[in-house]
Amino acid sequence: MLIPQEYDKATTSEIIVRHGSRPERLIQILHDVAGRFGYVPEAAIRQLADELNLSRADVHGVVSYYHDFRTDDPVRHRVQICQAEACRAMGSTELATHAAETLGFGLGERGDEISLEAVYCLGNCACAPSVMVDGRTYGKVDGERFDELIGTLGADLR
Repeated sequence: MLIPQEYDKATTSEIIVRHGSRPERLIQILHDVAGRFGYVPEAAIRQLADELNLSRADVHGVVSYYHDFRTDDPVRHRVQICQAEACRAMGSTELATHAAETLGFGLGERGDEISLEAVYCLGNCACAPSVMVDGRTYGKVDGERFDELIGTLGADLR
């Protein structure tokens, strides 16, 4: 895993070239850009559109569709609560409410060190409701388990 660095155009061009400058490789290119910079900067979206001969709307559409891509500077910890049907049926709506009360902000918002995001399927439907914390998936998460998971992240994360 690469250590995120500040965005620069030359690095993004190298990533594009490494993928053959092929627009059909956009998702793989975006994964590499996000891995290098920690997110997909707006400047990278413009650059990818220009160098791959795509519209900015095309690139932005892919970035906004997939929950793995973010366009804002990353926070230290990323918490995602599944809001797909199976998880909602098993209490993820109530879990999201609990998370908002615990953290002091709701889905789609962030504090200084943590973001709370809605995602639509973590592929763990049999163990709903599911939560992903810093890339690790947890199943059958209730309010108490959520508090335990957040407690392992450090002190005051609001």
